[in-house]
Amino acid sequence: MSGSKNPFLNGLWRQNPTFVQILGMCPTLAITNSVSNAVAMGLATAFVLTISNGLISAIRNHVPKQVRIATYIAIIATAVTITDYLVKAISINVYRALGPFIPLIVANCLILERAEAFAAKKPVIPSILDGAGMGLGFAFGLSCLGTVREVLGAGTFLGIHLFGPNFEPWVLFLLPPGGFIALAIWLLLFASFRERNRNLLQIQPVEQKS
Repeated sequence: MSGSKNPFLNGLWRQNPTFVQILGMCPTLAITNSVSNAVAMGLATAFVLTISNGLISAIRNHVPKQVRIATYIAIIATAVTITDYLVKAISINVYRALGPFIPLIVANCLILERAEAFAAKKPVIPSILDGAGMGLGFAFGLSCLGTVREVLGAGTFLGIHLFGPNFEPWVLFLLPPGGFIALAIWLLLFASFRERNRNLLQIQPVEQKS
């Protein structure tokens, strides 16, 4: 499959849920005050997306249209419950840091959007790839924001001090306004990079003809 048709690559780049579709902004802004929290939430969401997409695709032809949304939510809630127990078993510190945001994955618009727009219409394998790609793309977006906010707001990366004792942290980036500022910076950079690549692809055939 080409990059434009590969559901895994679409989620990672072309249709990145954080920087292109602007979905799941609640955990994006709330959890990304540190890299570890951002990565943990991103991977938890990726796990839920992959599992729910695969299950929804597998039963899509057996669910009446009248109850499809309720069925999707039940499947997503089951995957979220499994994820909640797994995170709690793996690391109680991460579980406490993420707080109520793991159960709230069930209300993440990204999860239901992929169920309705992709998994309910496609075979199982492409749906699993779509869920994994979107989930990892979401984790990538959260990690980018978490990196900026932790490095500038605390002078650390994954708890490791980077700048020495004389560094004065920009505490603003650890506060809610810092989340909006970091998101705006990344949206600008991502849009500029994609636009530049698009322009290069349009110019390249003309140069080859000349």
